[in-house]
Amino acid sequence: MQRKIRVLVGKPGLDGHDRGAKVVAAALRDAGMEVIYTGLHQTPEQIVEAAVQEDVDVVALSILSGAHMTLFPEVLERMKRQGLGDRLLTGGGIVPPEDMEALSKLGVGRLFGPGTSTQDIVAYIRGWFARQYGEAEPVPAAPGMAWAGPSETPATQAEAAPLPLKTSGRLAARRAADRAERLARLKAEAAHHLPARRSAKARAAAKPGAAARQKPARKPGRSAAPGKKKPPKTTQPAKKGKAQGKKTAPKRTTPKKAAPRRTAPSRSARRRRR
Repeated sequence: MQRKIRVLVGKPGLDGHDRGAKVVAAALRDAGMEVIYTGLHQTPEQIVEAAVQEDVDVVALSILSGAHMTLFPEVLERMKRQGLGDRLLTGGGIVPPEDMEALSKLGVGRLFGPGTSTQDIVAYIRGWFARQYGEAEPVPAAPGMAWAGPSETPATQAEAAPLPLKTSGRLAARRAADRAERLARLKAEAAHHLPARRSAKARAAAKPGAAARQKPARKPGRSAAPGKKKPPKTTQPAKKGKAQGKKTAPKRTTPKKAAPRRTAPSRSARRRRR
């Protein structure tokens, strides 16, 4: 029974544009291959470790950051150290033709630039697999038809459906741990910078004797019957005088004369009296 081609799609470096990598991964999956996607911001060591764990046949890198002359040789060297020298290292991105030729001399497979058809990528991987292992991968039939190999019985359409993208178990566990740590850090910062505030009603209820000072609820007033208007309020005229707020002239008072100051008689006046 022929086995499926296992392909690892990785995004090394600081490149954060993964739309093209996901499109290629989906195309390889629809072609009947088993695809493992590592995710963004992976190091060469992480990519090679995932390739060893998943026992893949092809390692495909997507590099749009311009670091292809550094990342491709490093990944290739680590693959040789881990015993994956007979596996295919291919990829794509914005790579000039002269850099493609230089990487090809180092042992890197064919590189694909922007605008390449996914059918060309599928045909290249299948051709390499057939030359390397001397066996061809089963080609899925057109949509709506089931395919059966020469040594297999006719299969149903559900069995011939492409497999979903897979992720390395260790990578998934690491991502879950990072996500939990990030969430815990955000909760701690929120608790530190944004303390919980009690509402005004809660603060008033917490004070002693607040229940005794609460005002009784007002009774709802009687509503007038529909179609009837309330008569206007009449005001009685105020009484004359003080009731109308009439101002009276203030009383005039004459200031009191101060009493003359009594002084002791002089010596000449005392002599005269004598």
